[in-house]
Amino acid sequence: MSAAESAGVRPARARAGRRPGQSGTRETILAAARERFAKAGFDKTSIRAVAADAEVDPALVHHYFGTKQQLFAAVVELPVDPEVVLRRVDAVPLDRLGETIVAAVVGLWDSPAGTGAVALVRSMVANGDTSLAREFLLSVILERVRQRIATDTDDGRLRVALAASQMAGLVISRKILDLQPVSGLPLPQLVAAVGPTVQRYLTGDLDQDSPVAGKP
Repeated sequence: MSAAESAGVRPARARAGRRPGQSGTRETILAAARERFAKAGFDKTSIRAVAADAEVDPALVHHYFGTKQQLFAAVVELPVDPEVVLRRVDAVPLDRLGETIVAAVVGLWDSPAGTGAVALVRSMVANGDTSLAREFLLSVILERVRQRIATDTDDGRLRVALAASQMAGLVISRKILDLQPVSGLPLPQLVAAVGPTVQRYLTGDLDQDSPVAGKP
C-alpha cells in the first residue's frame, strides 16, 4: 500500500476511453476514421472499429463527432451537416425529388457555407483523391434516396449513380469551371432546367430518350 493510500487518499484513475494527452484525441480519431473509411467504405465502417483503431472508447467518438454520418462529413471536411440537406429531401414526395435535390445541393454550394466545399473539391480534383468524395456522395447523401426509389426489380443503384453524375457535373461547371451561362444562372432557372433530368434518372423510364426541346 502506498503512502497516499495509507493516508486514506485514493490515487486518481484515468477517465475511461481517453488517451493520455487529450489535446490530440480528436485528430487521432479523425485520422483513424479517414483511413478506415478509405479502406472499408462507409457501410462496412463502424464507430466501434474507428474507436479500436484510434485506441479510444466508442463513446468518445460519439462525443467528438456524433453519428457515423457526421464523422464521415468531418473526414471529407464538409462545412455543414449533411443531415440539413437530407431532411429536406426526405420531406418531399417522390415526384419532386429531382427539383429538391438540385435546389438543396446547389443552394448549399451557392451559400457562404459552401465556400469550404468548393475549396475541398478543387483540392480533390487537383490531387486525384476522389474515393472518399465518391463514397460520401453515394453512401451518405444518395443512399437514402436509393432506398426510397428501390423496387423488387430495380435496386436504384444505376439511378442514383446517374443522378450523382448529373449533380457532380453541374456543381463543377458552376463552381469550379465557371462555365457561363450555367455559373451565372439564377437558382430557380437552374432547378427548372436540370430538375426534370435528375427526376427522370431517379423515377422515370431510363430506356426512353429525353424529350427534345421544341418537340411534343
